[in-house]
Amino acid sequence: MKPKLAVILGLAIAVTLTFGSNLVQADPGAFHFGFKKSVNGNLPSIDEEGFKPIITKHGALFLGETTRKDLFLTFDNGYENGLTSGILDVLNEKKVPATFFVTGHYIKEEPELMKRMVTEGHIIGNHSWSHPDMTQLSIDGIKTELDKVKEQVRLVTGQEEMNYLRPPRGIFNERVLAVSKQSGYTNVFWSIAYKDWDVNAQKGAQYAFQQVTKQLHPGAILLLHSVSKDNAEALGSIIDEARKQGYEFRSLNELTGDNEQLPLYILPR
Repeated sequence: MKPKLAVILGLAIAVTLTFGSNLVQADPGAFHFGFKKSVNGNLPSIDEEGFKPIITKHGALFLGETTRKDLFLTFDNGYENGLTSGILDVLNEKKVPATFFVTGHYIKEEPELMKRMVTEGHIIGNHSWSHPDMTQLSIDGIKTELDKVKEQVRLVTGQEEMNYLRPPRGIFNERVLAVSKQSGYTNVFWSIAYKDWDVNAQKGAQYAFQQVTKQLHPGAILLLHSVSKDNAEALGSIIDEARKQGYEFRSLNELTGDNEQLPLYILPR
């Protein structure tokens, strides 16, 4: 057997052993959310992406209320790169709420940071246990990925509810949206993002600042990766510039109407 083929077969066997009956055949109806660029304050659109009907059907979000200059800040935390503590410092100083979408790896490795997120009034969302392509999982497989995160977050932080899901890599299909919705989740995508996750290709805080602020628009859901040094260094300036332009940062709970767990500094007046 050729070495390359042996490696491929070995990986296939390993995946099958890991997930067993939770695996299903690849779904030709799978979508990748990708980047939806906003230019000059105009709203990004998903009208031509092919997935708008199922996004709408299952109540997934990628925008907030577009008649208000509200912004919703979210971070994906797959692993720690020594920057989240500083990010939390900035959020605390600026009184900005955020949602952190975490994986099983992050839960196991960073319990103290997660406790701090909750203590300081932020939301922890579900980014799956093992960061798989969830479109290749069965219904039971999807539920297992979500349930493990929810339970471990509860044990580590005391956060009882987990209402938001971000599918790994933004890959989804109708099964993922339907099963997660039935499990009590709102899928949260984004309307502002850029290629920030490659720690070996950081371009400086000014680049991050420009990439985010040039896309600002009413109701934006921002996706940033916490492993990005550029994001960490630019975050304070991004917040200041957004506010200078008349924007305010809101919690996802304000967007979905769940105000019970909002920190006092962002409760509606």
